[in-house]
Amino acid sequence: MVSRVRVWLNRTYAENVFFMDQLRRNPCGRAVEIHATHGDPDSPILAAADVAAMEPEGLSPAAYVEYALDQCARHSIDVFVPVLHQTALAEHREEFAAAGTALLAPPAEAVHTFQDKVVAYEAVEKLGVPVPPWSRVRTAEELIAAVDELEAAGHKACFKPASGAGGVGFRIITRTPFSLLHLSGFPSPYMPLDLVVQALRQADEPVDWLVMPLLGEPEVSVDCLTGPDGRVRMAVGRTKNGRRRGFTLDPSFIEPARVLAEGFGLHYLTNIQFRMLGDEPVLMDVNTRPAGGLHQLSQCGINAPWAAVRLALGEEPGDVVPPFLGSDYAVVSGPRAVRPVSAPETPFEAQSAQEAQPAQEAHAAQATRTAQTAHQAHAAQASQSSDSPLTV
Repeated sequence: MVSRVRVWLNRTYAENVFFMDQLRRNPCGRAVEIHATHGDPDSPILAAADVAAMEPEGLSPAAYVEYALDQCARHSIDVFVPVLHQTALAEHREEFAAAGTALLAPPAEAVHTFQDKVVAYEAVEKLGVPVPPWSRVRTAEELIAAVDELEAAGHKACFKPASGAGGVGFRIITRTPFSLLHLSGFPSPYMPLDLVVQALRQADEPVDWLVMPLLGEPEVSVDCLTGPDGRVRMAVGRTKNGRRRGFTLDPSFIEPARVLAEGFGLHYLTNIQFRMLGDEPVLMDVNTRPAGGLHQLSQCGINAPWAAVRLALGEEPGDVVPPFLGSDYAVVSGPRAVRPVSAPETPFEAQSAQEAQPAQEAHAAQATRTAQTAHQAHAAQASQSSDSPLTV
């Protein structure tokens, strides 16, 4: 009898509930036990897991590695999919292997390269993959010079942190003075240049920003699966143009993604993003982790999470090629279960210990019934035949 596979996802983003769903619905019919840890008790990741726990707060990267090694040993984890402290964990790959755990992450050197966008762009250019013009700025004067240069070339300027992920800190520069226009409707990413300059001059320390042209659509995210041998097994693009989403195997996106995945040893699941500079695709970002939208490839007949787990286990999934490209779609949000929360108990000084005991027993029984209900709802959801493209 084939043993169940134990997979652990540490502090990760909510969309990975779909990653977990796909592991359970793997085409091999293999039993999978999913472990999850998080710092937020209301993360749907915890409710979706078979075994869930809160992570300790305030651990240094080195201390977190010790915590993770202990988790893997105590729970006999077969495959660990790290997001938090990915670099530090990847540096100890051999220790995890000694504990019987395969780390579903690229080598530490590759992760480190793509943590800093300037280091990444410099390295990528050496491989001949196009990147947008960029400047690293730390002061107001450097920002003004970079914006002037881009605007003189006919571009609209934007900036983002040199180190960061998920679009955090991304802003678009405008010369329009601040007015009620900026306060109407939904919050906008547009920031008047004079206000940004003023903030920089009043700051206690320099920033570390990348200034570059505002790139055009479509945005194409190429999900790659690469083995430890350096060979790419899967490269499929997901397109985004406004609300419309779709899929592509266009070589102008797929081939440079393959070059990067093989050239930097981006093992297992990575996501390589491109946008348009005029008519030319240029690299926007490289994520050394599974993308939040990876599950959308199920609309092309692909179960990428399971193929990656098989690869980590030393099995060969072969080339993962979509049998078809799914039709265009839009992404909408939807509900997802969180773990039951016990109602806080209110102590009464007049209540004796004998009177308190029945109340505690009733509370425990209610918590058990709630947990059973959540488990039944989860089981029903897991039995569906295909992923929904919803995000949470």
